[in-house]
Amino acid sequence: MTLKLEMFSDFICPFCYIGFEVVRKLKPEFDFDLAWAGFQIHPEWPAEGMPAAQWRSGMDPEARKAIWTRIIAMGEAAGVAMRPPETLTNSRLALEAAEFAQTTGRAEAFEERVYRAYFSEGLNIGQAGVIAELAADAGIDAAAMSEALKSRRYELTLKNNALAARQRSVSGVPTFFVGEFSMVGAQSEDVMRMLLRRASERFGAAK
Repeated sequence: MTLKLEMFSDFICPFCYIGFEVVRKLKPEFDFDLAWAGFQIHPEWPAEGMPAAQWRSGMDPEARKAIWTRIIAMGEAAGVAMRPPETLTNSRLALEAAEFAQTTGRAEAFEERVYRAYFSEGLNIGQAGVIAELAADAGIDAAAMSEALKSRRYELTLKNNALAARQRSVSGVPTFFVGEFSMVGAQSEDVMRMLLRRASERFGAAK
């Protein structure tokens, strides 16, 4: 039996990127499908983005630096190079694009490309042109994606994702569900392996 691993996530969440990569590293060990659900955590951020220092401007710079030192170390453990974005991006466009990517069979490749663009390359993933380029990088028809985004075809899907998240008491991202088990936050490879092993034993899905 193939497990269904559900992940509520947002592209602007560094812990989501880490959790996403940890899960991908465990694919050879377990029989599961990753069902990624976009859940926007900061819809109030401006569409054009804003300087990172503007968010929580009262935070002590050393405390901000310490947070990112920890995040960077977690990223290195998961095998990804990360740096703090200089521009904080409204993720709506990227999340809708990810929903389109799921219809193409290239969702995982696109999601990885978007995370890397934002947290490693410093790109503004709130810009339609950037999203089109990332789609092409992931092997997706950029023109078709751009048309889907212009039509707001996946706006309702994101609203439904948010509703489903609330119904399942999701209060933060990433949140993982597999069978009867759930876990919140980016976890180490060992902890996520334990979750998948328990679920596999319960549902007979171990490789």
